[in-house]
Amino acid sequence: MTGQSLRALSEANFEDNEISINVGGFKKKMRSNTLLRFPETRLGKLLSCHSKESILELCDDYDDTKNEFYFDRNPELFPYVLHFYNTGKLHVMGELCVFSFSQEIEYWGINEFFIDSCCSYSYHGRKMEPDQEKWEEQSDQESTTSSFDEILAFYNDASKFDKQPFGNIRRQLWLALDNPGYSVLSRIFSVLSIMVVLGSIVTMCLNSLPDFQIVDSNGNTEEDPRFEIVEHFGIAWFTFELVARFAVAPDFLKFFKHALNLIDLMSILPFYITLIVNLVVESSPTLANLGRVAQVLRLMRIFRILKLARHSTGLRSLGATLKYSYREVGLLLLYLSVGISIFSVVAYTIEKEDNEGLATIPACWWWATVSMTTVGYGDVVPGSTAGKLTASACILAGILVVVLPITLIFNKFSHFYRRQKQLESAMRSCDFGDGMKEVPSVNLRDYYAYKVKSLMASLTNMSRSTPSELSLNDSLH
Repeated sequence: MTGQSLRALSEANFEDNEISINVGGFKKKMRSNTLLRFPETRLGKLLSCHSKESILELCDDYDDTKNEFYFDRNPELFPYVLHFYNTGKLHVMGELCVFSFSQEIEYWGINEFFIDSCCSYSYHGRKMEPDQEKWEEQSDQESTTSSFDEILAFYNDASKFDKQPFGNIRRQLWLALDNPGYSVLSRIFSVLSIMVVLGSIVTMCLNSLPDFQIVDSNGNTEEDPRFEIVEHFGIAWFTFELVARFAVAPDFLKFFKHALNLIDLMSILPFYITLIVNLVVESSPTLANLGRVAQVLRLMRIFRILKLARHSTGLRSLGATLKYSYREVGLLLLYLSVGISIFSVVAYTIEKEDNEGLATIPACWWWATVSMTTVGYGDVVPGSTAGKLTASACILAGILVVVLPITLIFNKFSHFYRRQKQLESAMRSCDFGDGMKEVPSVNLRDYYAYKVKSLMASLTNMSRSTPSELSLNDSLH
């Protein structure tokens, strides 16, 4: 490079000279005073170079005869850089890849703070989406895999009957008992089961009313005989239902590994345990304290309401949502715990001398829990002005804390509800009338597409390295 060219380049700091920029074939002449408005950018730094070596550190090639700087960059994104030098603002079009744009402006030394307000919210929101997808990727991947696995498990279980005695008959009974809505028989059985469950729950609730309680000569309370008949019929039905499902199960060893079968077992165990305890107490009066155990077990009958999950798509979807939303639920509990701890200590400090209900921190925990969840029993309330202000802040914070994760959990519930509907539709599409003829309808294309998408996302995340990571890799190699 000649000394004259270098002097011409240095004199550009003082004179309104033009330099030629060539970005991937896109040529543009720019005035030096325009570039000097942003001296910390790559093009601004070019004007302060006094040697060819320093110039080539900032560009890919330099033609000293034409005073032209060459950059091996994307020419389609360079107009955005030109617009920045002319206006001082960056604008991002909706069709652009935000990560390519971010890398491009980072190369030119332009900070993201220069993005105009009309584009800033959309830009940063789109840039954060992959992080949100990564946050949910594991649970979504597990749910997609579980959907496919459930279909295959259903098909595999149905195929096991082909090698068993009376396999076709047992298969039809298994489908009727385990898959509500599969046939007319399964619908009738499902309706009867729901009526018995609801009747049992209603009977238990009515039995607690004083009008339906019978007191014997010793002052002990006994159940109404009419309710006992309903209870015994319900237990007989639930027992028959469980034994029938077990008898036609394709795999006896895996039967009680299914959550719904465990719920069926737990719905009848309290009755039989109570029966055994009462027999033991009658034969050995010294074990009268066991009668209290029987009373506790009787209260467990309320868990029979969970049997409705077998007949309700919504309840099964709720269970799946809680299973795969442990992160969001954990966040909700964490936020509540932090808020309860802070506001309980503040309320204790303010009210401990004048309010007996808030005289201890554990008592303030109860008050803060009730306030943050916006339940508001009103059993304990602050009396001072500072305490009321603290209560107001506690309630407002509770609303924000509860609302934030609810949207994520609701979106997952909608996803699992649709997934459960698709599973039921796929299972009902199978025809097992004359043996195994067709495989359940599974959208393998969508399943494969999701796996490919997950792989590409992983590869993309590996390629998105920060400048510090890139410099570290260069130093290692």
